[in-house]
Amino acid sequence: MSPLHLSFYSAFTLSSLGLAFHRTHLISALLCLESMMLSMYIALSIWPIENQATSFTLMPVLMLTFSACEAGTGLAMLVASTRTHGSDHLHNLNLLQC
Repeated sequence: MSPLHLSFYSAFTLSSLGLAFHRTHLISALLCLESMMLSMYIALSIWPIENQATSFTLMPVLMLTFSACEAGTGLAMLVASTRTHGSDHLHNLNLLQC
């Protein structure tokens, strides 16, 4: 395994562990999701270059598009929950009360 692959795998693993264990604020969960998407974007950008496959060069652009949509939706949810509940703590959000 090359050091480049190790860094992508470790970045994805650390951000998923951060998402699993540090779930106090919605903004920290969104940051962990964005770091996961960033590591996946960089890995998908490097992969066609390593394999000399030109057919997969559109995949990073699609991933970046979905990442931007996910970030916009997450920030809209953050603003809406802060306005209704007064904070972005995840323990204040209960799906059974909606």
